[in-house]
Amino acid sequence: MDLNNIKRVFLGRTPGIIGKFRKSAVMILLEKCQEEIYIIFEVRAKTLRHQPGDICLPGGKMEENETSEETAVRETLEELNLVREDMEYIGPMDYFISPYGSIMYPHIALLKKKDIKPNPSEVDHIFKVPLTYFMEVEPKCYPMNIGPRFMEDFPFHLIKKGKDYNFSNGTLNQFFYEYNQYVIWGFTALIIKSFMDILKNKEVDI
Repeated sequence: MDLNNIKRVFLGRTPGIIGKFRKSAVMILLEKCQEEIYIIFEVRAKTLRHQPGDICLPGGKMEENETSEETAVRETLEELNLVREDMEYIGPMDYFISPYGSIMYPHIALLKKKDIKPNPSEVDHIFKVPLTYFMEVEPKCYPMNIGPRFMEDFPFHLIKKGKDYNFSNGTLNQFFYEYNQYVIWGFTALIIKSFMDILKNKEVDI
């Protein structure tokens, strides 16, 4: 290995993210009914192995060689039994890198079909929340401590001060919206809050 080889590798290289991350994409699916705009949420089927009964946005895991937009659209169509013409894609949201090794890419679309019959193998039922609710209501926020949790064979003897080393710790804000009998929380609430913060900062009329 010489300097010229290093230059050939890095000159003009497109940077990526260090580490391996699970990637998924979700859709903030809007529906306009009369003069009101709603966000559509799913209650996950109780037969699912992962997070059964949880409230979420339509979406799922990104497939290889698939863009986050393609994932969000595909998963939304599959989960809600829609065809592409039933939905108008609007654009991307900011994405979120979790401290648990995953990246979530939210996107925004407008539903053009009124009668939705979700796929029962994935979705127990859907419900809709008016955008005005999120404009008027701030979520409850509860900071959650996150930090290192060591395996038994962690090599403290290789670190100066060992177990007394000042390892980094942090907090992750957990947001909660309570709407009727539903509690929207976790990454779903974080995405909705970020979406609303953008709208509020742009002083958009809802």
